[in-house]
Formats: sequence, C-alpha cells, structure tokens
Amino acid sequence: MFDGTDTVLVIGAHPDDEVLGAGGAMAKHAAAGDEVHVLIVTEGTTQQYGDDEDLIEEKQTDARTCAETLGVSAIHFGGLPDMRLDEVAHVDVNAAIEDACAEIGPDIVYTHSRREVNRDHVEIHDSTLVATRPGTDVSTVLAYETPSSTDFAPGTDGFDPDLFVDIEEHLETKIEAFGSYEIEKRPFPHPRSPEALEAIARSRGAASGVPAAEAFDVLRAYR
Repeated sequence: MFDGTDTVLVIGAHPDDEVLGAGGAMAKHAAAGDEVHVLIVTEGTTQQYGDDEDLIEEKQTDARTCAETLGVSAIHFGGLPDMRLDEVAHVDVNAAIEDACAEIGPDIVYTHSRREVNRDHVEIHDSTLVATRPGTDVSTVLAYETPSSTDFAPGTDGFDPDLFVDIEEHLETKIEAFGSYEIEKRPFPHPRSPEALEAIARSRGAASGVPAAEAFDVLRAYR
C-alpha cells in the first residue's frame, strides 16, 4: 500500500462519506502515485432534502471539488435513491459496485463498516463484499468508520479496526476537502465538524503511536 503501484476505489453511500472515512488515506495514496477513484452510490439528496435536481448537481459539484483537493483521479456516481437502498433490489446495489470494479479494476477497495446506524451504509458494505468476492482481482478490502454513523451504532458487531494508517501529513488536506461539503458540516461537538474530525484522527493516532491516523477493519486480504 502507498507505493504508487495500486489502483484504489473508495466507495461511499452518500457524498461526504468517502472523505469522512478515508480522506486521509485517499490523499496519502494519491501523494504516493496510486490511482484513486471514488464511487458515490446514491444521489445523496432525495430523502433528506427532497427531489431537487439542482441540489443533486450541487452535491456532485461538491464531491468533485473534494476529490480534486484529495488528488483523486476520477469520481463516479451510481445515482441510486438516497436513504432507500434497503428498498432497492440487492442485485441492483451489487451491480452498481460490480460495474465500477469492472471499469476501474481496483487492487484495494475501501467501503463502509457493517456497524452503522445508517442503513444505506450497511447495504453498501454487504454489496461490496459481493462485488469483491474471491475470484475478482481485488487484493484488499478495508472498512472505514463514518463519523455520526459508526459511532452512533449500538453494540459491538461490525467495526473492529486492526489497521491504522498514519495521516499526519494529510490531515489538514482531509479537513480542507471535507469543507467542500458545506451543507453537511455541523458545529462542534458534532462528529461531522472539522474539530471533531481532527479529534478522531488524533485519538486514532494515539492508539497507534503516531500523531494522527485513520482506522480500518481488514475485511479481506489476498496475498
């Protein structure tokens, strides 16, 4: 990882999930010379803000700005309905991710944890495991935590980080990139605030002996 030889795909259910969960790692991959792609599976708008085509376009513009800040090579949009993936046929959610994997050919895939209060995130997790099942060319599948979803979920099932990535050199870039999503920002101490994102990174860093880190659950690794 982070050696400039990998193609990376980061999958998020909604615009901003990708940077919240793996923004530092994305910037680190890009800085190392890896080819980084993002897939946003839903349009991220209809359930929360109504069927507003202008807002959908605004969120896609924000996602592109975020991706550019992180050094992402390309961003892809699945266009599935926001907050209703549990009503979409499982094979259709699978297909959105499978099609992206077929087009991009990733070596490393980042996706949602299964320990999530947001049901869309759980659906994406399950479909990612289908799309990256044994026999594909994906060598590594990692789950990230999503502030205000993973941390709000009860119980202990799902997110159990066993990989910590030093993002000290990229933390400022992650926070700047998240700022592209002005509509999603919240005041501190909400987890989706710049101050909270830094606090989470510092806490994960303290747990792994570096100044700032992101934590991941290794779902699959083939060598």
